[in-house]
Amino acid sequence: MITKKAMLASAALALLGAWSLTHAAGQGHMAPPAPGPTMGLSAPTEAVETLPPLPALAPAIKARADALFDDADTVGETRALYVLRDGQPIYERYGEGFGPDSKLISWSMAKSITAVLTGFLVADGQLSLDGPAPVAAWQRSGDPRGAITLKHLLHMSSGLEHVENGDPVWDGDTVTMLFGAGAPDMAGFAEAKPAAAQPDEIFNYSSATSVILADILADTLTPSKSPDARRDAMRDFISGRLTEPLGMTSLTPEFDAAGTMIGGSVMHATARDYAKFGEFLRNHGVVNGQRLLPESWMSFMLAPSPKDPGYGGHIWLNRPRPAGADAALWPDRGPNDLFACIGHQGQYIIVSPSQRVTIVRLGVTKDDQFPELRRRLADLTEAL
Repeated sequence: MITKKAMLASAALALLGAWSLTHAAGQGHMAPPAPGPTMGLSAPTEAVETLPPLPALAPAIKARADALFDDADTVGETRALYVLRDGQPIYERYGEGFGPDSKLISWSMAKSITAVLTGFLVADGQLSLDGPAPVAAWQRSGDPRGAITLKHLLHMSSGLEHVENGDPVWDGDTVTMLFGAGAPDMAGFAEAKPAAAQPDEIFNYSSATSVILADILADTLTPSKSPDARRDAMRDFISGRLTEPLGMTSLTPEFDAAGTMIGGSVMHATARDYAKFGEFLRNHGVVNGQRLLPESWMSFMLAPSPKDPGYGGHIWLNRPRPAGADAALWPDRGPNDLFACIGHQGQYIIVSPSQRVTIVRLGVTKDDQFPELRRRLADLTEAL
C-alpha cells in the first residue's frame, strides 16, 4: 500500500532531482532535475558563438574563470559565468545548451530581490521596518507572534517554528510548503507556524520567512484577496520599481495558487539580468545616476544581523559566522564589504564594491563540491 507520505516524498524527489541537506550557507532548497525546472524556465535559444567580443583578459584571471567550466568534476556544472568590472563585462561564458537568453532559476537569490522590494514600500511609508509585521493571523491578543517585525523577518530571527531542511526530506517545511499540503497557500502555511523562540533570540534560515514577506508585500499593494489581483499588483510593482528601471526584462517571479509570490526561492532571469541586480546593489540603489532605493535601506541590508554576522537583511555578508555554522563566503580572503545573493546548487551574485566587481555564477553543484566551488570563486574574486 502506498501511503500519502510516500506519495508526497516521491513527488517531491522527482521534482527536486536531488535534495541538498547541507550545503553553502546552510541553505536547503529544491534541486531541479537537469537541465532545470519547467516552471517559468525558457529554453536556451542563443549559442555561445554569438557572444560579442570582450577586451582581452589577463591570462591568470581567464584561467580561473575557465576552470569553473573545465573542472566540473570538482565544482559541479557551471551553466553561466558573467563578470563585470566598473559595470562593463570582462568575461562571459555559458555551458553547452545555454546562452545569454537562457532564463535560469534563482533559488535563494530571490530572497535578496524580495528584500529590495520590501525596501521600496518601507521608503514609501507603506511599511515599517521596526513596527509589528502586518500579518492578520498574528494580531490576536496574547499571540507572541504579534511582536515580530519586518526587521526580524529580514534577519531570519522571527522565532517562528520553521524547519528548512527535513530528514527525511518530506519532514521539512520547505518541501511541504512548495510541493505538499502548503502549496496552494504558501503564506498561510508559513504564517500558521507557532513561535518557537522570542524574536531576535535565534537565527533560523527559512524560505517560508521570505514567503511571509512576499505576502505582506501583496497585502500592502492591494486589498483584494483574488489571486489574479494579487499577482497583477505584484507584477506591476516589480515592473515599475525594479525590472524596467534596471532593464531586468527577463526577471520572472513565480506565484502560488493564492497569488503570493514565492519570494524565497523561485524566480528566473538571465545571467545578464542577475548581474544588473548585482550592479544595482553595488551602486547602493542608484541606477544611471538616479537613486531608486534609499541609502539607509542599503545600509540596513548590508549590516550584520544580531544573531549571525555573516547574514544581513536577506543577503549574505563576507564575515565570519557563528561557531558551527556552514561557511557562506570567504571572510578570511576577501574584503569585508563583499556580499552575495546565494542560491541552492551554487547560484551566486557576488558583489565586491571595493573591487568594483560583480560576478554571476549559475549552475548545479552538489553538496560535496561546495567547498571547492567556494574556493574557486574566492580565487577568481581575489584575482580581479
